[in-house]
Amino acid sequence: MSSSAGWFYWALLSAAFAALTAIFAKVGIQGVDSDLATLIRTAIIIVVLSAFVAYTGKWANPLELSPKTWLFLGLSGLATGASWVCYFRALKIGNASKVAPVDKLSLVLVAVFAFTFLGERPSLREWSGIAMVAGGVLLLALKR
Repeated sequence: MSSSAGWFYWALLSAAFAALTAIFAKVGIQGVDSDLATLIRTAIIIVVLSAFVAYTGKWANPLELSPKTWLFLGLSGLATGASWVCYFRALKIGNASKVAPVDKLSLVLVAVFAFTFLGERPSLREWSGIAMVAGGVLLLALKR
């Protein structure tokens, strides 16, 4: 797999696992507070990812990371935690088939934020696809 196309396969796997996340979480949060469920999920992620990093020999001293890296990984962690709390609360009270597509509005927001803050410039074709995703989210989210 070439490195230029490798990202696509990892992204497809991410989408598949994200879909399973919604299904497993919807079943798993029945009768459980959504915040507690998020904590349990996070603890499992920490254990599994720690074992994975150790097993693959990728462990490095985190104290050697730059302050900028710490800042932005910290902000990313806070955003992830907030996203998970909101996602699990939405799943607790809504249908997974409606919550998950609205959650994917993040794709549109990533494009806008990347344009605004990172200087990325999607092509007209890419903006068209992003607009279709936004339209699809609205179509799924709005009642008749």
